[in-house]
Formats: sequence, C-alpha cells, structure tokens
Amino acid sequence: TSKMTTYTDKGPKPEAGRFVCFDHITFWVGNAKQAASHYFTRMGFEPFMYKGLETGSRQIAAHAVKQNDIIFVFQSMLEPGQPEEMGAHLVKHGDAVKDVGFQVEDLDAIFKRAVSCGAQVVAEPWSETDENGTVRMARIKTYGDTTHTLIDRAEYKGPFLPGYKPAPYDDPVSKMLPAIGLQVIDHIVGNQPDLTMNNVVEWYEKALMFHRFWSVDDKQIHTDFSALRSVVVTNYEETIKMPINEPA
Repeated sequence: TSKMTTYTDKGPKPEAGRFVCFDHITFWVGNAKQAASHYFTRMGFEPFMYKGLETGSRQIAAHAVKQNDIIFVFQSMLEPGQPEEMGAHLVKHGDAVKDVGFQVEDLDAIFKRAVSCGAQVVAEPWSETDENGTVRMARIKTYGDTTHTLIDRAEYKGPFLPGYKPAPYDDPVSKMLPAIGLQVIDHIVGNQPDLTMNNVVEWYEKALMFHRFWSVDDKQIHTDFSALRSVVVTNYEETIKMPINEPA
C-alpha cells in the first residue's frame, strides 16, 4: 500500500532558542563571479554584497546575490588549494552547497543543546563586528560535507554580515530582462545514500529539536527508472523545512 503521512505532533516546544528562517545559502564554486552572473541573467537575482582582496579577504572571493528574501553566497579560492578544505570540496562535489545558514534567536541555547545531543562542532560561537553592530555565529556539521551556520542578528543592523561591502558593480544585462519573482527559500533537500535517511532525520529531531512534518515512500514518488523515500523535518514554528531523501 502507498503511504503518505502528515504529522501533527510537534513534540515539546524548546525551552530556549528559536529558529527564525533560512538566513542564506553558501555555495563553494570554481568561479564565484561567473556563478553569480548566471543567477543574474537566468534566475532574476541582483548583485548584493561582496568580499575579496579589495575588502581585506586574502583567501576567498565571495559574491552574494539577492532576490526578495533569498540570499545565495558564491565563494571561490583566490589561490589554488587555499583553504585546503575548499579545494578538496570542489574536487569531490564540483560547484555545490557547503552551508545552509539558519537565522536564530538565543544562539547559545541552540548550540549547547545541539552539542549535548551529539552534534559535531565545526566552529564554537564567535562574534563579528562592524559599524552596524555585532553578529554572533556558530557552525555545526550535518550530513555529508554540509554544515549549518547558526546566525544571531539581534545586535546587528547591517544589510548582511561584517566583512562584506555592497557589490561594486551592476549587472547591465539583468536590467533588460523580465523579473522572475522568486520570493523565499521554501525548502532545502538533503539527498542521502540508500538506507541512511532515518539516521539523518533522527539527528535533526535530537540535535535541533525539529519534528517530522510530512513523508512519502517509493509508492508515491517513482518513475520507470527510479524512486525515492522522503521525510520532511521542520522547526517548531515550521518556518524552515528540510526534506531528507533517499533512493528506493
């Protein structure tokens, strides 16, 4: 029998800490400026923020693009193999998402709870400051080589993040193109190897106190050649949705 399930039990509301929304998505790519240009001309994004040699970033060039509430950041190495992790990621994955950032309230409570439940730390909480205030961040590992950065903007009034400056260019072609009209990031899928979906779902339930929102099995989603199972996890307020998929 086919099985599609909508879940109503959110579990207990976290005593402290709140996930607000997707903050921004970071891609590690071979050519950040070229990747950004593709999203201008094909997907309706506009130049937003930049960091690189001109702003004091010696290893990474980063082009942030924006469309309504969506921010993508494309980052590239300025020297081969520096940082080493970025070079290895490119060899393994090609241009790919490295980090899914969450805007949060009470970062310390979320981070402490995640670590106590087994989340692997990439970076302990740290602060970055500029003339617009201070952003607090922490980073933990999720599936594969992907990370989640937790971002607390309570004391920050700037347009994006310290270290970034407004993009020093316009895209002349995009001004001649019709608006695309993308509004928000609806969901971000994490594709897993076969028979590993449930382990990842349980990680989100334990470490981040997400709950199951919806699921389907291979009877629902299939073609003549392929099929998948999926469980969507979400935060208590259901503002962030992460389908976790595996082949079937």
